[in-house]
Amino acid sequence: MNHKFEFFRFRFRFKALEPVHFPAGKSGNVIRGALGRILRDTASPAAYARLFEPGNQLGPAPSGLADWPRPFILRAGALDGRTVPEGGRFSFDVHIFDVRPAVILYFQEAFARFGGQGIGPGHGRAALEHAEQIDLDDGTKPFGDPAPLSLDLQPRPEPVTRVQVQFVSPTELKSEGAVAPRPEFAILFARLRDRVSTLRALYGSGPLEVDFRGLGERAAKVRLSRCQLQWEKVERKSGRTGQVHPLGGFTGSAEYEGDLAEFVPWLRAARWVGVGRQTVWGKGDVRVV
Repeated sequence: MNHKFEFFRFRFRFKALEPVHFPAGKSGNVIRGALGRILRDTASPAAYARLFEPGNQLGPAPSGLADWPRPFILRAGALDGRTVPEGGRFSFDVHIFDVRPAVILYFQEAFARFGGQGIGPGHGRAALEHAEQIDLDDGTKPFGDPAPLSLDLQPRPEPVTRVQVQFVSPTELKSEGAVAPRPEFAILFARLRDRVSTLRALYGSGPLEVDFRGLGERAAKVRLSRCQLQWEKVERKSGRTGQVHPLGGFTGSAEYEGDLAEFVPWLRAARWVGVGRQTVWGKGDVRVV
């Protein structure tokens, strides 16, 4: 039975030709907006829709979502609030869940043109110096002929009765139509289970063959024993609609106690796929300590 989740992880490195400013809490939004404009010009209409505005091309997503999740996320939090001077260098990571070779070429071409149109509030220009592949241990190698990384979601063989989870970037978890005030384990796992299974079903090797109901019932028995959270409030204004959207959420840590062995691989996957709302901007970066 295949319990693998495959994806690509790339790092794009740039040199600033002019000062480039990334507003605090909005670096992912700035990069996403520029990427969307370039993909609209460089990809076919069908490819653009699948990569950037997937909507519900073939019906609702398997987890019942009205719209498909985008098949990538950005990791650019280190750029938040930073102004890169002329001649300075910056980088960010992109995780891509659509593992077809043509998709990688679309992203490679888009980021080759990325800095020429200007980035951020001042539209500072930048030039791509090189792109790298990154492995699960943060090792890098030249872009070359990329091969997908693979996560194994099989349960750990040894018992695990306690874990600490770090919410590195702002995270919002919805439950019953509202944002959950605390990351209760059943809610955290449900959102993560839905995200991983949906991404694989839509863009990877097909639906996961796991007992989702049983997993959910066992997750409900795991206890949130302690949490220390801080809420961050950030907003963005859509250049297309003019609407203001929240980008905030909670950061901090939570400790869970219970029979956790089968859930640890899923929790580790959250680092790579994100969990909760607006993951494409880099929200929901979760680490198991």
